[in-house]
Amino acid sequence: MESSARVAYEGGMFRLAHISDIHLGPLPGVTYRDLASKRVVGYVNWQRNRRRHMRDAVIDTIVADIKASAPDHLAVTGDLVNLALDGEIEMGKHWLETLGSPDDVSVVPGNHDAYVPGAFDKSCRSWTAWMTGDGVSTPVDREAFPYLRVRGNVALIGVTTARATAPFMANGFFLEDQAERLRDVLDATAKRGLFRVIMIHHPPVRGAVSQPKRLFGIARFQKVVQRHGAELVLHGHSHEPTLFSINGRGAKIPVVGVAAAGQAPGGRRPAAQYNLLEIDGEIGNWRLRLTRRGLTGPAIPPVDLEVLELGADAMA
Repeated sequence: MESSARVAYEGGMFRLAHISDIHLGPLPGVTYRDLASKRVVGYVNWQRNRRRHMRDAVIDTIVADIKASAPDHLAVTGDLVNLALDGEIEMGKHWLETLGSPDDVSVVPGNHDAYVPGAFDKSCRSWTAWMTGDGVSTPVDREAFPYLRVRGNVALIGVTTARATAPFMANGFFLEDQAERLRDVLDATAKRGLFRVIMIHHPPVRGAVSQPKRLFGIARFQKVVQRHGAELVLHGHSHEPTLFSINGRGAKIPVVGVAAAGQAPGGRRPAAQYNLLEIDGEIGNWRLRLTRRGLTGPAIPPVDLEVLELGADAMA
């Protein structure tokens, strides 16, 4: 993608691509010391399941199609890696460098990027360029979220729910301190008349995932967006191309999930997809169109799978 970070879109259409749950492989060398933690569970899961169904060739096909679509920006909603090994985090950085300029790619971390204590900080340090708000020069840590990037008439707001959890758990957490900062960002961007996109890893709605994977703080998140507004929420984690909504002020706010970007066809989850969102209009009259593109066979390039109008009228 050509750098478009400072382009003024003059009220024209903004095209935003969205991927999630890349789970880059193969795993780098794993030591016994690495596995003396929750990682042993993830390692077994990788060997039994993800190693067979999460494939780099699939990711490459999806990324090539995204680049051919030439979106103005790309949102990546977490789980770049599997066990958050140091080698994986470094591999994640190199992969992000292949996507385009950090100005054109925005990332939020997922639970696998914070798999064990200390991993979240390492991921933030390595992927800082893709998780830094406009005009911010301080290091990226938990206090840096939500971050804000403005591209044309679109506000990209990155929220983190990633935190190390116990074995067999993959929960996210949206706590009051981040909620307070998100309120301020939503109010400030509303005053500027921007289309506000919140990027988050865990789905902030009930029923999207099982209890061991759910977000703690769903009610808190929904209360914030209900009171302070947003136009769109993008998430990952479920590995499903879902569409939910949150009741907002006068209109429903679409909450859009996506299939895992590295999922090969033939598994129990949908094959790899990405979302392409076309944003047009102005405050009070936004228009939003969602096209899901993805694989339908092992050697077939992505095709349009579904096209939805998600404007205020369509979601009412």
